[in-house]
Amino acid sequence: MLANRKLQYLERHPLEIALVLLLAILYMPLLLHWVDGWINKSISIQHEYFSHGLIGLPFAAYIAWEHRQRWQRLGSQMNPAGLVIVGIGAVFYLSGLSDWINFSLPLMLVGICLTLKGSPGLRLQTFPLLLVVLATPSQVPYLIESYILPLQRFIAGAAGFLLIQFGIDVDVNQIYLLVNGQPVEVAPHCAGLKMLFTSLYVGMMLLYWTGVGRSRLQTGVFLILTAALSVVGNIIRNTLLSYFHGTGQEGAFDWLHESWGGDLYSATLLFLLIVLIRAVQHYVPPTLALQLDQNSDV
Repeated sequence: MLANRKLQYLERHPLEIALVLLLAILYMPLLLHWVDGWINKSISIQHEYFSHGLIGLPFAAYIAWEHRQRWQRLGSQMNPAGLVIVGIGAVFYLSGLSDWINFSLPLMLVGICLTLKGSPGLRLQTFPLLLVVLATPSQVPYLIESYILPLQRFIAGAAGFLLIQFGIDVDVNQIYLLVNGQPVEVAPHCAGLKMLFTSLYVGMMLLYWTGVGRSRLQTGVFLILTAALSVVGNIIRNTLLSYFHGTGQEGAFDWLHESWGGDLYSATLLFLLIVLIRAVQHYVPPTLALQLDQNSDV
Protein backbone atom coordinates (compact mmCIF):
# COMPACT_ATOMS: atom_id res chain seq x y z
CA MET A 1 0.00 0.00 0.00
CA LEU A 2 2.77 2.43 0.96
CA ALA A 3 4.70 1.58 -2.19
CA ASN A 4 1.59 2.29 -4.28
CA ARG A 5 1.14 5.68 -2.63
CA LYS A 6 4.75 6.60 -3.32
CA LEU A 7 4.36 5.51 -6.94
CA GLN A 8 1.20 7.59 -7.31
CA TYR A 9 2.97 10.60 -5.83
CA LEU A 10 5.83 10.21 -8.30
CA GLU A 11 3.38 9.97 -11.17
CA ARG A 12 1.46 13.07 -10.07
CA HIS A 13 4.45 15.34 -9.43
CA PRO A 14 7.28 14.28 -11.73
CA LEU A 15 8.42 17.83 -12.51
CA GLU A 16 8.66 18.94 -8.88
CA ILE A 17 10.56 15.79 -7.92
CA ALA A 18 12.95 16.19 -10.84
CA LEU A 19 13.63 19.82 -9.86
CA VAL A 20 14.29 18.87 -6.24
CA LEU A 21 16.77 16.20 -7.33
CA LEU A 22 18.47 18.62 -9.74
CA LEU A 23 18.78 21.29 -7.05
CA ALA A 24 20.18 18.72 -4.63
CA ILE A 25 22.82 17.65 -7.14
CA LEU A 26 23.77 21.25 -7.97
CA TYR A 27 23.75 22.78 -4.50
CA MET A 28 24.51 20.01 -2.03
CA PRO A 29 28.31 20.59 -2.36
CA LEU A 30 27.77 24.31 -1.77
CA LEU A 31 25.57 23.73 1.28
CA LEU A 32 28.08 21.25 2.71
CA HIS A 33 30.80 23.87 2.21
CA TRP A 34 28.74 26.41 4.14
CA VAL A 35 27.97 23.99 6.97
CA ASP A 36 31.61 22.87 7.27
CA GLY A 37 32.78 26.48 7.34
CA TRP A 38 30.22 27.50 9.96
CA ILE A 39 30.88 24.55 12.26
CA ASN A 40 34.68 24.37 11.94
CA LYS A 41 35.13 28.14 11.42
CA SER A 42 37.09 27.38 8.26
CA ILE A 43 35.21 30.01 6.26
CA SER A 44 35.90 33.76 6.05
CA ILE A 45 34.95 36.00 8.98
CA GLN A 46 32.28 37.71 6.88
CA HIS A 47 30.72 34.36 5.99
CA GLU A 48 30.73 33.30 9.65
CA TYR A 49 28.19 36.07 10.22
CA PHE A 50 25.66 33.82 8.46
CA SER A 51 26.14 30.76 10.66
CA HIS A 52 22.52 31.19 11.77
CA GLY A 53 21.82 29.28 8.56
CA LEU A 54 22.62 26.11 10.51
CA ILE A 55 19.16 26.37 12.05
CA GLY A 56 17.51 28.68 9.53
CA LEU A 57 17.95 26.56 6.40
CA PRO A 58 16.47 23.36 7.94
CA PHE A 59 13.61 25.46 9.33
CA ALA A 60 12.99 26.95 5.87
CA ALA A 61 12.90 23.44 4.38
CA TYR A 62 10.46 22.35 7.11
CA ILE A 63 8.11 25.27 6.39
CA ALA A 64 8.22 24.59 2.65
CA TRP A 65 7.36 20.94 3.36
CA GLU A 66 4.48 21.99 5.60
CA HIS A 67 3.17 24.11 2.71
CA ARG A 68 3.24 21.21 0.25
CA GLN A 69 -0.51 20.58 0.21
CA ARG A 70 -1.32 24.28 -0.29
CA TRP A 71 1.39 24.35 -2.99
CA GLN A 72 -0.19 21.42 -4.80
CA ARG A 73 -3.62 23.05 -4.70
CA LEU A 74 -2.28 26.11 -6.52
CA GLY A 75 -2.94 25.96 -10.23
CA SER A 76 -0.03 25.94 -12.66
CA GLN A 77 0.44 29.52 -13.86
CA MET A 78 3.87 30.29 -15.22
CA ASN A 79 5.18 33.81 -14.72
CA PRO A 80 7.69 34.69 -17.49
CA ALA A 81 9.78 36.57 -14.93
CA GLY A 82 10.48 33.21 -13.32
CA LEU A 83 12.33 31.94 -16.37
CA VAL A 84 14.38 35.15 -16.48
CA ILE A 85 15.34 34.78 -12.82
CA VAL A 86 16.22 31.10 -13.32
CA GLY A 87 18.44 32.15 -16.23
CA ILE A 88 20.17 34.77 -14.08
CA GLY A 89 20.64 32.18 -11.35
CA ALA A 90 22.23 29.80 -13.87
CA VAL A 91 24.63 32.53 -15.03
CA PHE A 92 25.56 33.25 -11.41
CA TYR A 93 26.11 29.54 -10.73
CA LEU A 94 28.41 29.15 -13.74
CA SER A 95 30.29 32.41 -13.10
CA GLY A 96 32.90 30.84 -10.80
CA LEU A 97 32.61 33.83 -8.40
CA SER A 98 31.88 32.64 -4.86
CA ASP A 99 29.38 35.36 -3.93
CA TRP A 100 27.52 34.96 -7.22
CA ILE A 101 27.38 31.19 -6.79
CA ASN A 102 26.00 31.70 -3.28
CA PHE A 103 23.27 34.06 -4.49
CA SER A 104 22.34 31.72 -7.32
CA LEU A 105 20.59 29.47 -4.78
CA PRO A 106 17.89 31.95 -3.64
CA LEU A 107 17.56 33.19 -7.23
CA MET A 108 16.92 29.67 -8.46
CA LEU A 109 14.33 29.06 -5.74
CA VAL A 110 12.49 32.31 -6.44
CA GLY A 111 12.57 31.65 -10.18
CA ILE A 112 11.23 28.11 -9.78
CA CYS A 113 8.34 29.33 -7.60
CA LEU A 114 7.35 31.92 -10.21
CA THR A 115 7.78 29.49 -13.09
CA LEU A 116 5.67 26.72 -11.57
CA LYS A 117 2.99 28.58 -9.59
CA GLY A 118 3.34 32.26 -10.48
CA SER A 119 2.89 35.03 -7.91
CA PRO A 120 0.65 32.92 -5.60
CA GLY A 121 3.42 30.33 -5.28
CA LEU A 122 5.98 33.01 -4.48
CA ARG A 123 3.71 34.52 -1.83
CA LEU A 124 3.16 31.10 -0.28
CA GLN A 125 6.90 30.50 0.07
CA THR A 126 7.85 34.07 0.99
CA PHE A 127 9.00 33.35 4.54
CA PRO A 128 11.14 30.26 3.84
CA LEU A 129 12.67 32.08 0.87
CA LEU A 130 13.45 35.03 3.14
CA LEU A 131 15.19 32.69 5.57
CA VAL A 132 17.30 31.33 2.71
CA VAL A 133 18.21 34.82 1.47
CA LEU A 134 19.24 36.01 4.94
CA ALA A 135 21.34 32.86 5.48
CA THR A 136 23.18 33.17 2.16
CA PRO A 137 26.80 34.27 2.80
CA SER A 138 27.69 37.62 1.24
CA GLN A 139 29.89 40.68 1.77
CA VAL A 140 27.10 42.66 3.47
CA PRO A 141 28.76 42.46 6.95
CA TYR A 142 31.99 43.83 5.46
CA LEU A 143 30.07 46.79 4.03
CA ILE A 144 28.23 47.44 7.31
CA GLU A 145 31.32 47.23 9.53
CA SER A 146 32.58 50.60 8.27
CA TYR A 147 29.48 52.28 9.75
CA ILE A 148 29.45 50.77 13.25
CA LEU A 149 32.22 52.88 14.81
CA PRO A 150 29.67 54.56 17.16
CA LEU A 151 28.60 51.11 18.39
CA GLN A 152 32.24 50.14 18.97
CA ARG A 153 32.81 53.33 20.99
CA PHE A 154 29.64 52.75 23.01
CA ILE A 155 30.64 49.16 23.86
CA ALA A 156 34.17 50.21 24.81
CA GLY A 157 32.84 53.00 27.04
CA ALA A 158 30.26 50.74 28.69
CA ALA A 159 32.82 47.99 29.29
CA GLY A 160 35.25 50.51 30.76
CA PHE A 161 32.54 51.89 33.04
CA LEU A 162 31.68 48.42 34.34
CA LEU A 163 35.32 47.54 34.98
CA ILE A 164 35.85 50.78 36.91
CA GLN A 165 32.96 49.82 39.21
CA PHE A 166 34.94 46.72 40.22
CA GLY A 167 38.07 48.72 40.96
CA ILE A 168 39.95 47.81 37.77
CA ASP A 169 42.42 50.34 36.39
CA VAL A 170 40.94 51.24 33.00
CA ASP A 171 41.55 53.99 30.48
CA VAL A 172 39.17 54.26 27.51
CA ASN A 173 40.17 55.94 24.27
CA GLN A 174 37.67 55.68 21.42
CA ILE A 175 37.42 51.92 20.75
CA TYR A 176 40.47 51.01 22.86
CA LEU A 177 40.67 50.06 26.52
CA LEU A 178 43.87 50.05 28.53
CA VAL A 179 43.24 47.54 31.33
CA ASN A 180 46.06 47.35 33.88
CA GLY A 181 48.36 48.54 31.14
CA GLN A 182 47.18 45.88 28.67
CA PRO A 183 45.57 47.23 25.44
CA VAL A 184 42.23 45.80 24.33
CA GLU A 185 40.48 46.77 21.08
CA VAL A 186 36.76 46.51 20.42
CA ALA A 187 37.27 45.56 16.77
CA PRO A 188 34.40 45.65 14.23
CA HIS A 189 33.93 41.88 14.41
CA CYS A 190 33.93 42.13 18.22
CA ALA A 191 31.15 44.74 18.29
CA GLY A 192 28.45 42.07 18.44
CA LEU A 193 27.29 42.47 14.84
CA LYS A 194 27.31 38.71 14.24
CA MET A 195 25.30 38.02 17.38
CA LEU A 196 22.92 40.86 16.48
CA PHE A 197 22.32 39.28 13.06
CA THR A 198 21.83 35.87 14.64
CA SER A 199 19.47 37.18 17.33
CA LEU A 200 17.27 39.03 14.84
CA TYR A 201 17.26 36.03 12.51
CA VAL A 202 16.26 33.59 15.26
CA GLY A 203 13.80 36.22 16.49
CA MET A 204 12.11 36.14 13.07
CA MET A 205 11.84 32.38 13.33
CA LEU A 206 10.27 32.67 16.79
CA LEU A 207 7.82 35.31 15.55
CA TYR A 208 6.67 32.92 12.85
CA TRP A 209 6.64 29.83 15.07
CA THR A 210 4.64 31.42 17.91
CA GLY A 211 2.33 33.50 15.74
CA VAL A 212 3.44 36.72 17.45
CA GLY A 213 4.41 38.03 14.02
CA ARG A 214 0.72 38.61 13.29
CA SER A 215 0.76 41.51 15.75
CA ARG A 216 2.71 44.57 14.62
CA LEU A 217 2.91 45.91 18.17
CA GLN A 218 4.24 42.68 19.69
CA THR A 219 6.60 42.20 16.75
CA GLY A 220 8.04 45.71 17.09
CA VAL A 221 8.49 45.40 20.85
CA PHE A 222 10.10 41.98 20.54
CA LEU A 223 12.57 43.02 17.83
CA ILE A 224 13.59 46.16 19.75
CA LEU A 225 14.13 44.13 22.93
CA THR A 226 16.02 41.50 20.91
CA ALA A 227 18.43 44.11 19.57
CA ALA A 228 18.84 45.60 23.06
CA LEU A 229 19.50 42.15 24.56
CA SER A 230 22.15 41.47 21.93
CA VAL A 231 23.93 44.77 22.63
CA VAL A 232 23.80 44.30 26.43
CA GLY A 233 25.06 40.73 26.10
CA ASN A 234 27.96 41.88 23.95
CA ILE A 235 28.86 44.60 26.46
CA ILE A 236 29.07 41.94 29.19
CA ARG A 237 31.14 39.69 26.92
CA ASN A 238 33.59 42.47 26.02
CA THR A 239 33.82 43.47 29.68
CA LEU A 240 34.81 39.92 30.63
CA LEU A 241 37.27 39.66 27.72
CA SER A 242 38.90 42.95 28.73
CA TYR A 243 39.11 41.82 32.34
CA PHE A 244 40.63 38.45 31.46
CA HIS A 245 43.20 40.02 29.13
CA GLY A 246 44.03 42.87 31.50
CA THR A 247 44.57 40.52 34.44
CA GLY A 248 46.65 38.01 32.49
CA GLN A 249 44.05 35.25 32.44
CA GLU A 250 44.77 34.27 28.84
CA GLY A 251 43.23 30.82 29.25
CA ALA A 252 39.88 32.31 30.22
CA PHE A 253 40.25 34.92 27.47
CA ASP A 254 40.80 32.27 24.79
CA TRP A 255 37.96 30.15 26.19
CA LEU A 256 35.44 32.98 25.85
CA HIS A 257 36.87 34.48 22.68
CA GLU A 258 37.61 31.49 20.48
CA SER A 259 36.64 28.28 22.29
CA TRP A 260 33.33 26.81 23.41
CA GLY A 261 32.80 29.63 25.88
CA GLY A 262 31.72 31.78 22.94
CA ASP A 263 29.28 29.08 21.85
CA LEU A 264 27.90 28.92 25.40
CA TYR A 265 27.45 32.71 25.36
CA SER A 266 25.59 32.54 22.03
CA ALA A 267 23.39 29.66 23.19
CA THR A 268 22.49 31.55 26.37
CA LEU A 269 21.41 34.64 24.44
CA LEU A 270 19.31 32.55 22.04
CA PHE A 271 17.65 30.79 24.99
CA LEU A 272 16.84 34.20 26.49
CA LEU A 273 15.05 35.06 23.24
CA ILE A 274 12.56 32.29 24.00
CA VAL A 275 12.00 33.74 27.46
CA LEU A 276 11.67 37.20 25.92
CA ILE A 277 9.04 36.27 23.36
CA ARG A 278 7.01 34.50 26.04
CA ALA A 279 7.14 37.67 28.14
CA VAL A 280 6.03 39.75 25.14
CA GLN A 281 3.11 37.37 24.56
CA HIS A 282 2.10 37.65 28.21
CA TYR A 283 2.60 41.34 28.91
CA VAL A 284 2.24 43.16 25.58
CA PRO A 285 -1.26 43.34 24.04
CA PRO A 286 -1.62 42.52 20.34
CA THR A 287 -2.98 46.01 19.66
CA LEU A 288 -3.35 49.31 21.46
CA ALA A 289 -6.99 50.11 20.81
CA LEU A 290 -8.09 53.40 22.31
CA GLN A 291 -11.67 53.17 23.46
CA LEU A 292 -13.29 56.58 23.60
CA ASP A 293 -16.34 57.24 25.68
CA GLN A 294 -18.92 58.41 23.20
CA ASN A 295 -20.77 60.24 25.97
CA SER A 296 -17.73 62.23 27.13
CA ASP A 297 -17.49 65.91 26.29
CA VAL A 298 -14.94 66.93 23.68
